[in-house]
Amino acid sequence: MQNFHLYLISDATGETVQSVSRACLAQFPDIKPTEHLWTMIRSEAQVDDVIASLTEKPGFVLFTLVNPDIRRRLVSACRRRQVPCVSVLQPTMAAFGDYLKIDVQAKPGRQHALDSDYYSRIDAMDFALAHDDGQAIWNLNEADVVILGVSRTSKTPTSIYLANRSVKAANIPIILDCEPPKEVFRLDKPLIVGLVKSPKSLAQVRRNRLRILNEDEQAEYANPEIVAEEVNFANRLFARQGWPVIDVTRRSIEETAAEILRLRATHLERDAERVG
Repeated sequence: MQNFHLYLISDATGETVQSVSRACLAQFPDIKPTEHLWTMIRSEAQVDDVIASLTEKPGFVLFTLVNPDIRRRLVSACRRRQVPCVSVLQPTMAAFGDYLKIDVQAKPGRQHALDSDYYSRIDAMDFALAHDDGQAIWNLNEADVVILGVSRTSKTPTSIYLANRSVKAANIPIILDCEPPKEVFRLDKPLIVGLVKSPKSLAQVRRNRLRILNEDEQAEYANPEIVAEEVNFANRLFARQGWPVIDVTRRSIEETAAEILRLRATHLERDAERVG
């Protein structure tokens, strides 16, 4: 396992630079960085502290610094020390500026301002929590997305992830031989999506869950035959209703959410065509 020092430097919370670095490093499975996270870097004195640390333990630098003076100070120091230094945002912002013929407004933390997008995410998060696991079915039509699936198909984490994208998601469990609440079949606004997982994988996930809870791993909840019946029941329901289905067996939460967002975009386009 190869190790190196990775400096993640931001003038805000560091969320962006961390996300980008981890997305990139996921493609290098035999690499394990030692992360040095520096956030809210907005003065020359703070940059000098970073440079001092970098001098002692050289490594790769990724940064999101929009202030040009602060940025130049860091880049110059890295160049003198022959340390790779890469801006995460600058090339993209410059390209946007060139295309839009607008000067970049260099304001640190601008993406975290308490604007309408922020409050939209908070509303979506409140909605997801209030409509988790079949709760509050009386106003499901206010949802953007309604997710259905048997237990342990990642309905809740997917709903929370979508809420962080300002999408109001409700999720409803599918129980063997029980129809979902009648309100689901009357919905005309939200996209309805079914999540499924291979019975073998699902049974293993459930056994792990029972082990964590110190419960009997041989319980009916994790019985492979019962699990297969549940999955088949859910698949028949989804097919009968014509609802799109996503197999989450080998998908991450992010991949599942991305597919739901794609389906929702198509859903909205069809709604717009019908109205038009």
